[in-house]
Amino acid sequence: MKDRVPDGLRELLAQAAGAGQAAWHTLLKPGDRALLLAAVMLVAASYPLLWRGGVADRAIVKRDGQLVTELALNASRKYEVTGAIGTTVIEVQPGRARVVSDPGPRQYCVQQGWLTRANAVAICAPNHVTLQLAGGSGRNGGYDTLNY
Repeated sequence: MKDRVPDGLRELLAQAAGAGQAAWHTLLKPGDRALLLAAVMLVAASYPLLWRGGVADRAIVKRDGQLVTELALNASRKYEVTGAIGTTVIEVQPGRARVVSDPGPRQYCVQQGWLTRANAVAICAPNHVTLQLAGGSGRNGGYDTLNY
C-alpha cells in the first residue's frame, strides 16, 4: 500500500522537524515576547499583594490540638512542652520563634528553623506538639486546604 500523507501535512511535518533544531527564542515573534514579558511582570507584581502571611506578633503552642500557651514575640525566652514521647523546647526571640529540640526521630519541626511570618507552622507530629505564629491582621488562617 502506498503512503497516503497529503502534501500539505507532509510539508507541515517537515517544518516541525526542522523547528526542533532551531533555538526556542528564534521561534518567538515580537507579540509572543511582549505577552511573555507582560505575564512575568504580572506574576511579579501580584506576589507581594497576594502573599497571605504578615507580621507575626505571637506564637501559639498546642499539644494534641489543645492550646497550651500563647507567647508574645517581643522578648527572648524558652518554653518547654511535655508531649506524647518527651519534651519539646521552643525558643522565642523578638519577631520569630523556632523549635530548638524535639524527641521525634526525624526532627522535621527542628529543621523548619526560625518562623517569622504569620500563619507559619512547625509540627512535631510524633510528640503531638505544634508551634504556629499568628499576627494581628485579623485575617483567618491562610491554609484553605485544611478548611475543606
